[in-house]
Amino acid sequence: MGILSRSLTYSRRSEDNSMKLLATALFSVTFGILLGLSFPSLWITKIWVPSNPKGAERLPPGIIASESDLYLRRLRGNPEEDLKKKPRYLVTFTVGYKQRQNIDACVKKFSDNFTIVLFHYDGRTSEWDDEFDWSKNVIHISVKKQTKWWYAKRFMHPDIVARYDYIFIWDEDLGVDHFDAEEYIHMVKKHGLEISQPGLDPEKVCTWQITKRREHVEVHKETDEKLEECSNPPRPPCAAFVEIMAPVFSRDAWRCVWHMIQNDLVHGWGLDFALRRCVEEPAYEKIGIVDTQWIVHQLIPSLGSQGKEEDGKSPGQGVRDRCYTEWAMFERRVDEAEKEYFKSLQVQTPSNSTTLH
Repeated sequence: MGILSRSLTYSRRSEDNSMKLLATALFSVTFGILLGLSFPSLWITKIWVPSNPKGAERLPPGIIASESDLYLRRLRGNPEEDLKKKPRYLVTFTVGYKQRQNIDACVKKFSDNFTIVLFHYDGRTSEWDDEFDWSKNVIHISVKKQTKWWYAKRFMHPDIVARYDYIFIWDEDLGVDHFDAEEYIHMVKKHGLEISQPGLDPEKVCTWQITKRREHVEVHKETDEKLEECSNPPRPPCAAFVEIMAPVFSRDAWRCVWHMIQNDLVHGWGLDFALRRCVEEPAYEKIGIVDTQWIVHQLIPSLGSQGKEEDGKSPGQGVRDRCYTEWAMFERRVDEAEKEYFKSLQVQTPSNSTTLH
């Protein structure tokens, strides 16, 4: 009996000790969790923020500069005092030195509310500083024999130009005697245009009827032409349409358009028929022609001289053939991408969704 009694007593002590150990362990775990929740700095030793931009997850959010600008800055002094004024708008011209007088007239139409960028397709940049005082205060980017859409795709990412409310992407052969940039911005805002262009002189050759300037109106959004393919709803080139020679984009519209520009289709032909995809419906209310501020398209075939003669074709003809080829390729890509998207949703492609005109 004595042995049995001692055995039972030892068993109870073992059970008590086990319970104490279990209770201590549970308490320690609970305390550790509460401590970690109350003082996360005690257990977080690395930064990982999934909501940061891709590739920047290891950075604290407060140091991330995900957007930029084209403001020119000093090399000295306090960085916070660099800018006396921050331009709200951006205008770019793709230029050759032969058209310098025309560009001089254009630049003088834009106030210090605009950052001005010249894309040089002929490689000549230093001569501009020698001839024009304003040239020293604009941005020059030079890559030979490239188009404005090639430049735009590579140097005008939406995050780079995010500070600008409106973005002008213009050709070099535009007459601006009847154009005022500040008044143009006023009209665009007044009429809620996300994508626009100045009206074109109706006395000159116009490829599309809708782009012709109308008298006695501020803005128009549809053509007077009654084309069968443009009946209902109004579609390009009868409405929701601007040409690619002198487009103006809002910040939001440009963010969409930039993603639609193809890397290898450098002339941009066909893009004007697809711009309506980058504004909310009805697109014909958000895209229009500003008539009070109008320009003259001088039709100078500058890029043709940048090509070379091949297979018996002149440089200009070779460039033009490439333009038509790109137009067909772009339309086909958009059409195929759209069909693939709706197929993935297992729905039929809407009949009015094609870019074809």
